[in-house]
Amino acid sequence: MRVLVLGGTNFIGPDVVRHLVADGHAVTVFHRGKTEADLPPGVAHLHGDRRDLAAFGEEFGRVAPETVLDMRPLGEADARAVVDAFRGIAGRVVAISSQDVYRAYDRINRRDPGPPDPIPLTEEAPLREKLFPYRGETVRAEDDPMRWADEYDKILVERVVLGDQDLAGTTLRLPAVYGPRDGQRRFFNYLKRMDDGRPAILLPASMAAWRWSRGYVENVAAAIARAVADDRAAGRVYNVAEPDPLSEADLVRLLGRIAGWTGEVVVVPDEELPEGMQAGIDAAQELIADTSRIRTELGYVEAVPREEALARTIAWERAHPPAEVDPAQFDYAAEDEILARVRTGR
Repeated sequence: MRVLVLGGTNFIGPDVVRHLVADGHAVTVFHRGKTEADLPPGVAHLHGDRRDLAAFGEEFGRVAPETVLDMRPLGEADARAVVDAFRGIAGRVVAISSQDVYRAYDRINRRDPGPPDPIPLTEEAPLREKLFPYRGETVRAEDDPMRWADEYDKILVERVVLGDQDLAGTTLRLPAVYGPRDGQRRFFNYLKRMDDGRPAILLPASMAAWRWSRGYVENVAAAIARAVADDRAAGRVYNVAEPDPLSEADLVRLLGRIAGWTGEVVVVPDEELPEGMQAGIDAAQELIADTSRIRTELGYVEAVPREEALARTIAWERAHPPAEVDPAQFDYAAEDEILARVRTGR
């Protein structure tokens, strides 16, 4: 199969490309050329800006992709530009979505005051009733580097990709993805404390028991590649995540064991923590996705077990420390004071 990947050079993208090439597909990656990822030999590169897709019609026609994979459609305009550019050229568009489309996400963040939605969330679970989850009361200026957040909404991406009459679509709702090259460094705050020899990691009681869906980057990439290559995915929406999410406390304990940390997780009542250390969410709502559809329909299973995935993530974090660390996030004196108060019962 001929596959054109929009993006594909950051975080999840290189692993997706490697899976597609390993399965025998001819892959072209369309990107700006600012990040030349370590991709397999034989992968073709087409340099350009996705904001100007209409100008590349001739080049796309020569590639003649059977499937187009869009790794980073942020909102309606992105999705519409892709559908318009490849209608009549490709047979299907696969777009990366997110589990933040679910109404449960707004209930976690207190944007929706309703009761918790039942979990696990199937692909038919209620979606958010409010669009633009990261837009504030005032829209950012055009030159603000965070302006993209005002237009971000994966619900709108899905409507466009799945709603075109002439171009088949598939969307994959991803979880919190972790692993090498993770720009969000989801476990850094825990791992730094472990490597700094902290005797305990404090967790708010509401957060300690809370669960949300996660996925290791190589496993998530394999799920994406499977949906790209299988025409049975046309017209379908798939949740992608580990099938058995850990609570936050259990995750930290497992990270600690793998990292060689000998400290303990101490659960602290929320009201005994300063505002900056509180969870800041409605932990009554968990974000756990039902992933049985992609497993049943496309035969997806994780190739990398969780402990191995966490070990690889820890090794990458240690080998690639961030250039800057905010010292306010690691106020160990304040943590020691709280820990002493909890242990003495005062």
